[in-house]
Amino acid sequence: MALVKYNNNSISSVTALGSLPAGGLNLITTNTITSGVSSSSFTSNIDSTYDTYLFKFISIHPATDNATFHFQASTNGGSSYGVTVTTTRFIGQHDEADGVASIVYRSGDDLAQSTSYSLIAGEQGNGNDEAAIGELFLFSPSNTTFVKHFIGRTSQNTSGDMMYDGFSAGYFNTTSAINAIDFKFSSGNIDSGVIKMYGLSKSWV
Repeated sequence: MALVKYNNNSISSVTALGSLPAGGLNLITTNTITSGVSSSSFTSNIDSTYDTYLFKFISIHPATDNATFHFQASTNGGSSYGVTVTTTRFIGQHDEADGVASIVYRSGDDLAQSTSYSLIAGEQGNGNDEAAIGELFLFSPSNTTFVKHFIGRTSQNTSGDMMYDGFSAGYFNTTSAINAIDFKFSSGNIDSGVIKMYGLSKSWV
């Protein structure tokens, strides 16, 4: 008797997985930064093809010490960034000296119906051992009925030898379609790193 079955067939008799969803996570664009740039923008392919978009941050490194990493959205293809946004954020933190370990609600990082850039990763150092990794999910950016929600998580070493694990959430208060996203630091350039944009197949959402 087969211990594992698929569509009521023993696994040994399965020759195709035709009904399983394929290609759930589809890479659309990769922005690779090898020298200082003021920002990294995605100005195409954010449309109704996917209901959910995922941005992956790999070793994002600031040129300026103690900079914070932010993003904003556009409804005009990147001509301007300033969609009204409300956010919330908290972090887990632990220092190298093992003197601080806590979970903190960062009310000072929150935005309330603001057109400023939203914080993703805070107080990041520019040393060789300091870089940010993480991800940001943007939901239904092309929907013209409801606001656009997002959630994100990043981890980074800070300029004060702290390890941060940060969680962010919020929404863009617009019923216009969002079709571009911009990432930048609060001061100075993005020195290096990779940002990848994926689309999640609708069959997986």
